[in-house]
Amino acid sequence: MGVRKDLKRAKQRGDLASRMRTELVREGGRVREVRTESLVERPTTGTVADIPFTNAAEAPDAVVLHRKDPAEAHAGEGDAWRPVTAEAFAREVTATAKGLIAAGLEPGGRVALMSRTRYEWAVLDFAVWAAGGQSVPVYATSSADQIAWIVEDSGAQLMITETAENTATATAATAALAAPPRIHELDSGAVPELVALGRELDDKEVAERRAALTPDTVATLCYTSGTTGRPKGCVLTHANLHAEAANTVELLHPIFKEVTEQVAATLLFLPLAHILGRTLQIACLQARIELGHCPSIKPDELRPELRSFRPTFIVGVPYLFERIHDTGRATAEKLGRGASFERADRIAVRFGGAHLDKFLGLAPGPSVGLTLAWGLYDLLVYRRVRKELGGRLRYAISGGSPLDARLSLFFYAAGIVVYEGYGLTETTAAATVTPPLRPRPGTVGLPVPGTAVRIADDGEVLIKGGIVFTSYWGDPEATRQALDDGWFATGDLGAFDDEGYLTITGRKKDILVTSGGKNVSPAVLEDRLRSRPPIGQCMVVGDNRAYIAAVITLEPDSVAHWLAVRKRPADTPMSEVIKDPEMAADVQKAVDYANQAVSRAESIRSFTLVEGEFTEDNGLLTPSLKIKRRAVADAYAEEIEGIYRD
Repeated sequence: MGVRKDLKRAKQRGDLASRMRTELVREGGRVREVRTESLVERPTTGTVADIPFTNAAEAPDAVVLHRKDPAEAHAGEGDAWRPVTAEAFAREVTATAKGLIAAGLEPGGRVALMSRTRYEWAVLDFAVWAAGGQSVPVYATSSADQIAWIVEDSGAQLMITETAENTATATAATAALAAPPRIHELDSGAVPELVALGRELDDKEVAERRAALTPDTVATLCYTSGTTGRPKGCVLTHANLHAEAANTVELLHPIFKEVTEQVAATLLFLPLAHILGRTLQIACLQARIELGHCPSIKPDELRPELRSFRPTFIVGVPYLFERIHDTGRATAEKLGRGASFERADRIAVRFGGAHLDKFLGLAPGPSVGLTLAWGLYDLLVYRRVRKELGGRLRYAISGGSPLDARLSLFFYAAGIVVYEGYGLTETTAAATVTPPLRPRPGTVGLPVPGTAVRIADDGEVLIKGGIVFTSYWGDPEATRQALDDGWFATGDLGAFDDEGYLTITGRKKDILVTSGGKNVSPAVLEDRLRSRPPIGQCMVVGDNRAYIAAVITLEPDSVAHWLAVRKRPADTPMSEVIKDPEMAADVQKAVDYANQAVSRAESIRSFTLVEGEFTEDNGLLTPSLKIKRRAVADAYAEEIEGIYRD
């Protein structure tokens, strides 16, 4: 299998094996702090705004991006990817930056960008910086209230929207502001419009504004997801973005390119309003990794794009990997091979674990019989998973929430190594990542180079380094509470193992305390529940209650498959499905799996199935797919009371 050969070859190269140098600080025999040496120096001049122009000067003909022609995309031509060279991209950034200047953008001014992930986002982000401005990302799904708050709080004077619907929402949301922003719409030709507007300006104006920037210049105000209140604007500098992008490139790029001997390429489908998507884009352009854009993370819409673009690595969230796995199961069952898939799943976990143990020097490796079984199911199952992901994919990075360790081993056996990472908007995305040559499924790895992570006395994760933001925009009190001598208090709870690998165990504010005084972190239960079909979303409850319970929704595709397998009408109402004893029994299996990770006192003792879904549109999820716990509790208050009344 190619990926295992890659790891073996990488391990043999001393320069790769020794890249991540860590220092462990122990207190009372336990690891309390882990520091990782930076792989790049902090710049004294220049900014990320220079990246397109450096690429154009050093490798003008290098393909750095791929874009789809809008007309061909609308016509359904899935393979209509057009290469964009470094020189062409820099030229388009300059022309757009001149347009922003002509539209009134002053040095230090802010531009709100409200769009899904698409090529124009890359152009605009770098154009704003080249013009001396600061970008303010806004999720395309944001409500009118959220838009009004972000635009007013940031003081954005220009706004780029994607669709007519976005424009209408933004116009209505900002109409009452003292200074509503001037709005340009991508679907109505915003970029060509700006280019035409700035045609008479000299390129020198852009060069001078770019030269005036420093590493400490504010690059972006990136607003938090607002799970517990109004979003806060995180002030991130060019130095923050450089520390994140440059260190991760130096750490991972040799694996993604040099060891595999592939031309590194990735399809970006994470929202660019989220800091992880933004830093991934910056890192790819800095390393000249070929990059394409896809506006959707929905598996049915993403899979055709993966097959046509054929990335060598991707960055996603656990939801994506869970749905890919579930789709494989559903496809097998439709073909009457459900039992075969279940065996393939079990073999993958055993084989993946045994092979990783051998790679890490912990055990002799898989037996001959296990290896032969893996070979059989590679032909029957695993190769189909690789094909669904484009056929060239060897690596993936998962972030946002913990990925179930069994799922990680399944993909490893299928030929795809999934690295995990952990971070926040305040840490410019990833603060930890699994080392390329030392994977530990179930953990989120070691600190990103140049970063230190410490566990406070109460278990809170603290982070320090060049990736940590400078302040919350206009909120010195919140900044003071979050930052202490450079250490950022994340609000997350975690622990190190004996080798310094971090595991996130929950959120401080989410801890449930039962009436018996037991402290329970819901995160581990929820993450494991969501990894098993037919679960869609869920929320664990039990604060001030006698025991722990859960509110659970069903994943629509899983329900459709469940009905088809049982030859029941496809239009069976969800109200009947959630009351079906067979469905309850299937959900109980997922609950039992979740409970394996905790003590009996922390386990889910009861659950209720509810109609509907937790989505951004109904206000129960943030755009980064985090549960809004208060909103869910209010929406299903009667059902929660019913659990404890019965």
